Amino acid sequence: MSDTPKFEVIDRRKMKAEEEKVSGTAPAQTTPPEKPAAPAPSEPAPGPRLVVNEAKQEAKAQEPAPAADDQQMAEELPPAPTAEESSQQKAAYDASAQRLEDLIRAQNPAVGAQPPVGFEHLVQQFYLSAMLQMGAGTQEGQRPRVDIMGARATIDLLGVLAAKTKGNLSEAEDRMLQSVLFELRMAFLELTSMVGAPSVPPVKS
Repeated sequence: MSDTPKFEVIDRRKMKAEEEKVSGTAPAQTTPPEKPAAPAPSEPAPGPRLVVNEAKQEAKAQEPAPAADDQQMAEELPPAPTAEESSQQKAAYDASAQRLEDLIRAQNPAVGAQPPVGFEHLVQQFYLSAMLQMGAGTQEGQRPRVDIMGARATIDLLGVLAAKTKGNLSEAEDRMLQSVLFELRMAFLELTSMVGAPSVPPVKS
């Protein structure tokens, strides 16, 4: 006699059918599961989404806005003068400048009246400052003194001036400003390329 147990397969479907005949109840009809409604066009479709974009948007939202920096700077500054104070100071300044010019012309009759200061004088002042900082105007035989970081700051200030006055300049003023900026930046590039170039030892004859 074998010790292997015997298994008997019972069809439970037949048993269930016999029970239903005895009880006289029909099997309950099962309704198929409803299909999920399709998402509306305005709603995002379900599925994987890029988390990187959301992280970037959160980081961008957490960055301080430039307006907040401007507000903090405004709070640290003293209160602005009133219109009446500015007008009185401007009148006193003009009178003092005219008195000084009269004194200079009295000692030097050949000197004519100084022309009024315009936008072109401001641009020229920045141009001369940057060129001198890059070693221009050095006397022959002398070693040029270069202030490369000062020149960079002056050129950047001129760039700020160009950005802040955009749309408020005449065609001639804008063309002059852009030309000066282009020339100064080219001179800066030439100077920095020489500073970063490796020194070449002299060739022995």
